[in-house]
Amino acid sequence: MRPRLWTSLYAGLLFTALGVIAWASGQPFVFPSLGPTAFVLAFEHHSDRTSPVRIVGSHLIGGLAGLLAWSLLGGQVAITATPPPLSITGLGLAASATLSIMLTSWGMIATDAVHPPACATTLIVSLGLLSTPQQVAIIAVAVAILVGVNAAGERVVKRVDPSDTLTPT
Repeated sequence: MRPRLWTSLYAGLLFTALGVIAWASGQPFVFPSLGPTAFVLAFEHHSDRTSPVRIVGSHLIGGLAGLLAWSLLGGQVAITATPPPLSITGLGLAASATLSIMLTSWGMIATDAVHPPACATTLIVSLGLLSTPQQVAIIAVAVAILVGVNAAGERVVKRVDPSDTLTPT
């Protein structure tokens, strides 16, 4: 199968489980930073970038850093609309976003869990979009499910064709 088609189909397959869970539960198991993570899993199969610990750990770091930054600086508001120019609300959200990126970057490097999509996760949280402890827990569970579906997919492919390593041809 051609690499573009394989990557597209496999990324969609990985996302299907989360879409079904989000639909059935009414909870935010689908959020923007999971798209790039699904792509990395589908496209880079067995590189260091697809390590489950790296991926889950980085998103957890991002979620916790975002929650801390939003709790300290975000003013308990969400950026569902653009704040007025020079407003205290806008300043708080900008400061929250900045602090969350700094904390996430530091945390990922310190733990050797560098996965750039986690920087999007931290912004989602620090800007007040998914900013409760329960929502951060859902973020972590959603990432773990995505990684688990990928691991299951790799096992299925290996059983069908033991020589296949999910590398498109």
